[in-house]
Amino acid sequence: MASRELLDEAEWKRLAIRDPRGFYALATRDTGDVPVRMFLSDVLLREAEPTLYRQIVNATRFHGARAVIITPDVHFGYGVPVGCVILTEREAGAIAMGPVGFDIGCGMMSARSSVDSGRASPDRKLAFHEEVMKRVDLGAGGTSKRFGEVSTKEMQDIIRGGAEHYVAAHAGRAGETVDRSSAERHRIPVQDTWDVPWGGPGRPERGKAQIGSLGGGNHFIELQRKEEDGTLFVQVHTGSRGFGHGLATNYFAMAKDENPALGSDIDLGYFTPESPHYAAYQNAVAAGGNFAIVNRLVIFEAVAEAFRKVFKEDLELVYEISHNLVQAEEHPEFGSVWVHRKGATRAFPAGHPELVGTRWEHTGHPVLIPGSNRDYSYVLRPKAGAVNSAYSVNHGAGRRMSRGEASRVLSQEKVNEQYARDGILVNLDGEVPLDEAGACYKSARDVVAVVVDAGLAEIEHTLWPLGSLKGSDEGLRKKKNDRRSIEKDRDRDRRAGRSRKGQ
Repeated sequence: MASRELLDEAEWKRLAIRDPRGFYALATRDTGDVPVRMFLSDVLLREAEPTLYRQIVNATRFHGARAVIITPDVHFGYGVPVGCVILTEREAGAIAMGPVGFDIGCGMMSARSSVDSGRASPDRKLAFHEEVMKRVDLGAGGTSKRFGEVSTKEMQDIIRGGAEHYVAAHAGRAGETVDRSSAERHRIPVQDTWDVPWGGPGRPERGKAQIGSLGGGNHFIELQRKEEDGTLFVQVHTGSRGFGHGLATNYFAMAKDENPALGSDIDLGYFTPESPHYAAYQNAVAAGGNFAIVNRLVIFEAVAEAFRKVFKEDLELVYEISHNLVQAEEHPEFGSVWVHRKGATRAFPAGHPELVGTRWEHTGHPVLIPGSNRDYSYVLRPKAGAVNSAYSVNHGAGRRMSRGEASRVLSQEKVNEQYARDGILVNLDGEVPLDEAGACYKSARDVVAVVVDAGLAEIEHTLWPLGSLKGSDEGLRKKKNDRRSIEKDRDRDRRAGRSRKGQ
């Protein structure tokens, strides 16, 4: 992990060298022989927080690191940046926990319709929100309105069977609307010998009551207009809820017990093959990923029901994809590796070996990129050039303002008025969560332009928000206040980066 003193911390942006393949190559005395590829425009590099360098170095120092990829939505995270990909050697390298994080398998779902967006009048947008909220609980403490609390047996089936189990078990209801071939991973294998570490500080058993609930923070359900033809889309962002968070909490504690030198830097925790928890953590990630996949499919069904009631037509699932996982992959340049995608999205193009035999074999699979709720979102299609980014792209626009700064500098009244003028209905009352307002995020168009210009992917659908559903919880406010002193430091660094834009 990064030492307190870094040799090139003051010069890292100047040392970044433009590569003709569409990225900046960063090689410093601190990164050693681990290649770092930063897919950033000149402006995004100039505006990047200075403190990102320390986290990039952290990413290069996991045992067996083979490469680090920085995506254009990158911003300061915990331990390593949000918007990075870390490749470690499969046989002897570490499986890093920070890059997976607490919301294991967090990801996106996108659905389309043939309904003209002109039918999304203010009254219908409000009705759609009301119908969705009857079926999907919002906020960090939300629970399942469809299932209530499932049994331990059903929970085991879900976390081991993923989309395969869900579609088979609920064919009477799901079969008409859910095609599991539209899920990025039908089922992530979990060993029979592994079981959930129930109890402990994380309490993963919370997830039993949360299947089909959205969560809080940056999770959302959004009604959108496709710019290319004016039809309605819906996108959803959510993850593994209390189950994934509980698993992560328990395994982070195990990593700290195994390696006391981590101290307070639990986000730099990892397991190597010698660890007794190495295989168990792999299974935990798989289980959390399966839960997240099912959670998104259940929410899709609920949203489709609401859409059908309001607009009298069906939604078709486009794709479901994760962006917080570590998975075993083969790469033509880096070999057999563990690919950690922290706020990054898999992007397999046509002809990729893992797509053989799937419906995406000759096209590449869709990639779902949300912007803020006052900006464009995109559905991309990977291209052959994605090999240069370890078959990965960004997972969104990326934050440019912390939650604490947003609460201090943004006017609730002005933000609400701005959204109302733009015709974007947020929740039922038009009250925009300030820490999720558009000003908190980078321009999605600028971020996606880097991906397109580098030949990683091309734009298939361009989507503009018409309505946004987000949960907010008073309980989260305490956590925000607890983080405020840390965020003030980050805000200072962000402002310093932005002030260099004109230099």
